[in-house]
Amino acid sequence: MSDNDYHRRTAITRLAVSPTDESLLRETIEAWKRGCQVAVDKAWERCHSKSDVQQLAYDDVRENTHLGSQHAILACHQAAENIKSCISRRQDGKKASKPTYTSPTVTYDSRTMTIFPEKEQVSLTIHGDHARVRADLVLPDDEDGYQHQYLDRDEWEPTESTLHYRDGEWYLHLGFRKPKPDDEEATENGTVLGVDLGVTEIAVTSTARFFSAGELNHKRREFERVRGDLQECGTRSAHRTLETVSGREDEYVKHVLHSVANGIVEEALRYACDGIVFEELAGIRERLPDAAWHSEWAFNRLFEYVEYKAEAEGLFVDTTNPKNTSKRCAECGFIHDDNRPSRDTFECQQCGTRNHADYNAAKNVADVYLRREQQSSRGRGISQYALKSGTVTPNRGYTPYSHESEVESTDKPHLQRANPSGSAK
Repeated sequence: MSDNDYHRRTAITRLAVSPTDESLLRETIEAWKRGCQVAVDKAWERCHSKSDVQQLAYDDVRENTHLGSQHAILACHQAAENIKSCISRRQDGKKASKPTYTSPTVTYDSRTMTIFPEKEQVSLTIHGDHARVRADLVLPDDEDGYQHQYLDRDEWEPTESTLHYRDGEWYLHLGFRKPKPDDEEATENGTVLGVDLGVTEIAVTSTARFFSAGELNHKRREFERVRGDLQECGTRSAHRTLETVSGREDEYVKHVLHSVANGIVEEALRYACDGIVFEELAGIRERLPDAAWHSEWAFNRLFEYVEYKAEAEGLFVDTTNPKNTSKRCAECGFIHDDNRPSRDTFECQQCGTRNHADYNAAKNVADVYLRREQQSSRGRGISQYALKSGTVTPNRGYTPYSHESEVESTDKPHLQRANPSGSAK
């Protein structure tokens, strides 16, 4: 089975580690970083497939580190993924220098990690092929914690996971997977939620829910200022602090993206949607060059979070061509560059409709997807997209919800900003 044949989840839990084992794990992280660097140095500009990098660099990794055989293989694979990412960036016309490894993390798989759910413990390989440490998983006291749904069920198979050290604590990002069903029931007269990703808004839905990027932008500017001060200092202590700050920033961004993903899925469930539709992510960084809230992986990471959270609720997630979604009027269909006089404002030059530009785009994302579905033989059976006060069916128009006493025919939103909500998990 290929990777696309599996549902994947990540369960994050803190580890209780003894002082002796903590020292061993820190040494393992240092060995892991050296191993990845050795592999990258060996394979850079030479090869990028996992098998080729492993064949080329494996012996050097074993000779220059205390990593066991399987961890040496994993380090080669990590280097291959990073080299491949650099090649992709160069093909897109971006700069990409040789990777360096400073983050206090290490990757584990089923051969280097064993989970004991009944004891709420994990066994992790350290130096060599046989040395291991055991640590307690710090799980919620009750079984309502989301981690239990993966740890306590045989249907979820443990897969590649990552150990993190940050702010004096150990965290394990446990990976799980289970096969997707062979077939999925088609939806009859189904509904989708359109989502647009933006600059001042992380995301806006066709139901007029806004996820502001303001607080995230502010936090990232603070992190950037602190990093600049530490880099200017240049001491060894400053370098160690810089690693911690960078890790803390990544975790903060992930938390915000988890919160936004939760909010998007909640919105789809609230309006009885069967699926969630984004614009295609390829080239989105070039389409939104001023989106300060993102880091290089943020758009894809948000999509991944929505995808696996939606699948857990029985919703599908798909994408559609973003062409003209930013300058097409969702009310009359008129397309013109002048329809968008500013970043946040949409004003149709033909019918006069005025709206928030990202909200207009979110409706267009859903509309374009539905029109494509009408021409498709996939038989998903969806026919309309959700608004705050009703639904829209291409070529048939707007239908208000039966329980709404007052509706706006154009469904124009009140432009208050909704901060990302929902607990990250």
